[in-house]
Amino acid sequence: MKLFFHKVTNWEYWPFQILYVPIYFIWVYYAIKARSIFFFNASNPKIKNGGFIMESKKQIYDLLPKKYYPKTILIKEHADLKTIVDKVIEKQIYFPLIAKPDIGLRGSGVKKIKTVSELKDYSEKANFDFLLQDLIPFKNEVGIFYVRHPRHKNGKITGIVCKEFLIVIGDGKSTIEYLIKQTPRFQLQLDVLREEYGNQLHLILQKGETKNLVPFGNHARGAKFLDGSDWVTPRLTKMINEVAAQIPEFYFGRFDIMYNTFEELERGENFQIVELNGAASEPTHIYDPKHSVWFAWKELARHITYMYEISVENHKMGVPYLDYKVGIREYRLHLEQNNKIMNF
Repeated sequence: MKLFFHKVTNWEYWPFQILYVPIYFIWVYYAIKARSIFFFNASNPKIKNGGFIMESKKQIYDLLPKKYYPKTILIKEHADLKTIVDKVIEKQIYFPLIAKPDIGLRGSGVKKIKTVSELKDYSEKANFDFLLQDLIPFKNEVGIFYVRHPRHKNGKITGIVCKEFLIVIGDGKSTIEYLIKQTPRFQLQLDVLREEYGNQLHLILQKGETKNLVPFGNHARGAKFLDGSDWVTPRLTKMINEVAAQIPEFYFGRFDIMYNTFEELERGENFQIVELNGAASEPTHIYDPKHSVWFAWKELARHITYMYEISVENHKMGVPYLDYKVGIREYRLHLEQNNKIMNF
């Protein structure tokens, strides 16, 4: 009951369908103006459906210079373990590694794999194509939202989210499970953590010892999102513009980046792109607990307006909107994919 009230009174936990109710009306308005429900695909012409639905992460990685993202391999559904291991060895990816759906759903299905046995379990359970990646060695993560008008050489950063991982700190007497239960944000993840860690949650950490239970900054997996938009500097903007310029026809989306220090990130050193998200990107700095739902709606409206304006401009330059029948088919496939991942 305590967790129930925590979720109800903190809007950041509200279901996606409820949070976005006001945005649906804005979407209808822009769809009427564009004369297309599926105008979004023109926002990023080189990404399938603009990056809104059914986009392959592997295809997006292939648009990036290799130096900017971890070694990645695509594993097709029903691939046998020997084929998978051979690919991992060939690509020189080492344990622990990250496994995640190629067509994802807000971080669901992402798992840190430590052994061949765990890799076998993941591959046998997955009824979808998935990726295997090197574990990025940097400890910090941010999401940087970027927009650029198609007729402009440079774009701008419209928001930055800083991420605090699901980390517990030992006191020398409490179990990991007890420490998890002390924070509602963490306790909401307890069932998943029990399944993943089992009896390890009964271990007692030494005083001051830390354990990162979810080594990726995903809100749905317990990470805390903080608004770091005041981190935007001319140097950081210049660096992001230089990266974005190397991505063909990319105008709207969010870079999720792991990095060593902010100063190095500004210089374009010691960082890797976890993911590049397109038209479906959220300005995730809205999920900072200090912000009201009114702030969230304002930011969501601002960013859907950017997407509409970019899509219309690209359409004027010859990029077609998604055909209605094709769009409906893609949406149905999107729902099927979501069900697969939710049941995973």
